[in-house]
This record gives sequence, C-alpha cells and structure tokens, in this order.
Amino acid sequence: MALTITREEQLRERKHPLYNDRALKLGTFSTNLSGGCSMSTIDGVLEATWDQTTALARMGEEMEFEALVPVGRWRGFGGATNFNGAGFECFTWAAGQAAQTEKAGVFVTSHVPTIHPVMAAKQISTIDHISSGRVALNVVTGWNAAEIEMFGAPLLPHDERYAVAQEWIDIVRALWTRDDPFSFEGKYYHVKDAILRPKPVQQPYPALMNAGSSAAGRNFGARNCDVVFISSDIGQKTPEGMSEKVAQFKRLAREEYGRDIQVWVNAYIVEGDTEADANAFLDYYANQHGDWEAATNLVDGLMGGSASYDPQTMEQMKLHFIAGWGGYPIVGTQAQVVDSLIALSATGLDGVLLSWPRYIEDMRRFQENTYPLLVEAGLR
Repeated sequence: MALTITREEQLRERKHPLYNDRALKLGTFSTNLSGGCSMSTIDGVLEATWDQTTALARMGEEMEFEALVPVGRWRGFGGATNFNGAGFECFTWAAGQAAQTEKAGVFVTSHVPTIHPVMAAKQISTIDHISSGRVALNVVTGWNAAEIEMFGAPLLPHDERYAVAQEWIDIVRALWTRDDPFSFEGKYYHVKDAILRPKPVQQPYPALMNAGSSAAGRNFGARNCDVVFISSDIGQKTPEGMSEKVAQFKRLAREEYGRDIQVWVNAYIVEGDTEADANAFLDYYANQHGDWEAATNLVDGLMGGSASYDPQTMEQMKLHFIAGWGGYPIVGTQAQVVDSLIALSATGLDGVLLSWPRYIEDMRRFQENTYPLLVEAGLR
C-alpha cells in the first residue's frame, strides 16, 4: 500500500527554502517598489531601479533568506513621495531575481483580477524552472479599487473576491498537476481543454502563500496555502498579541482543513547604537519626514472608507504604515533587535519578512553586525 505524505513533507522532499530546519526563517518585503516599505522623504529610501532591487536580493541570498517577497502594485498613493508609485511587475521581477540567485525562495505576488489563471500557471511554472524549484506564489485577491479599475473590472464585494480566488487557484493547481487536458465551468472562469507543459519542478505543485486577515481570508489561506502572512494589528504588536494570532491560525488550519501551515509576519527594523538613537531616528524619518498624505490615502483605501477606529488609533496605524508598511516594530540596539526576533520566534511564528527605512544602507548594517548574532543565538 502506498504511503500518503503530507503537503509539508512534499515541500521538504523538494527542498524548497521555506522548508529547511532553521528555527526562524527570514525574508525581505517590497524590494521591487519605490519607497520599499517606508513612506518618508529622507535620503536613502529605496528607489525603483534594477541595481537597487538586485542589491537587496543579493544581500538576502548571502544570508540565505528563505523568502524574497515583492508587492503587487499598479499605482502610487500620492503625497510628496507618491509611495510605491514606481516599481517592477512581480512575475518578471521574480524571473529576473531567480536567474541571479541560487538559494533564496523567490516569490511572485499575483492579484487575481489582473491575470488569467492559465497564464499565471504557465508563468509560475516557467519561473520554477528558472529557479530550479525555488518559486512560491502569493495569491492576493485585490483591495485597491483604483488599481483594479485600471484593468476594466470593478472591485467586487470582499467575500466574493475570495470565491473568485478559489476558482482561480483551483484552475492553476489543476494545470500544474493534471496530465490530460481538462475543462472548467465555474461562476467566474470558463476554460476549455486546458493543459500545461512542462510541469513545475516542484511536484505536485509550488509553494502557495496568502495574506488574508478577514474570516474569508483566513479560511482561504488555511484551506489552500502552505504559508499564511498575518498582520500585527494595533494593540497586538507585542509577543503576547502575536502568540494568540499565530495559535488561532494554526488551529483553524489543523481543525477545519486537516493541514499544517507556516505563519509569517512582516516587521520593520530601526537599529541604533543606543535605544535612544534608534527611537530618535524612528521619530525623524516617520514623524518628522513621513508622508502622512500618502499614508492617509493608503489607510483610507485599505479600510474601504470605514471609520471603525477612533482618531488616535487611526494615527497610530498611519504611523506604522509610514515606518514600515504597518509591520511589527523592532526598534533598538543590535542586541535588542536580536532579542525581539527571538521573542517572535517563541510565539510560534515560522518566519518574518523584514524591511528597513533606508533599505540598502540599513540592511547592509544588519547583515554585517546583527545577523551574526542571530546565528550565534541559534535562530539561523
């Protein structure tokens, strides 16, 4: 009788970077876009040039980061910086980075309404061959109406977007795994005699990721994905708050869908020689030189115009988006940065996507001075 192996065992067998034995996996976030993750007018903020995005990929490669995750973006958020207004498209970006790296997991972030599943399946399979089996697909349903409308489609009601995404991923997976042509008749997609060759290097199919935080989003991720990406909401930006969210998501996947999943979060690092230096720099680039107009545009779009938070909480939310795309704050000395990552690992998190305000300069400092301490601590 043939033994059934789990999805995690499949990916470990394929030796995908996400499924190594390191205690805490690491990655970069939004290195394909102008501004990266920080909405600030200071010097040194990331520019959308191939040399800069490649420099960051090389640093991640040198530290054997498990994930290089781009953000799908089609227009900026206005303000003085027009944050993320310039950037590289995710599929072609990933293909380029895959050809220049050997170890890092290379992600594609794909907005479901912007690309047909037959095309997406073919492109991901191609990148999987370029990378020798290191690609992963981050499935995004889309939330920015102005971007989706660029493609001539309305932004559907929230939960319906996940119904569309389910058909989309069902077609993509079928193309990756079925040898014979197949047809699909759904509510949103209709394909006839679809087939894909060559199949991806990763068998039966590449690693999948999703970042949904609503009930519909969490269920989509728990049902379909190998990695889920959670937010650190206002009031939960503590190890205790993260522990609760991680446990809830892993329990949902296990109890409702019989699956084990990885849970990741994004965090921004502000490092100084002293804790006071780090906090002073955070105040300088975020409070004093932050693009509050762009942050307001982003948060208003993300919230769908809803005023569900009090004004003080909204200002805190905007500040975290200015500082690092709403991520978990890691602010302090080298030792405090390491301690914070140790604490996050202890919450049950499998990985953290990192960003820095002056992306290249600050990530290089992390690589040279802080990363060796993570190795000594046994996290890497």
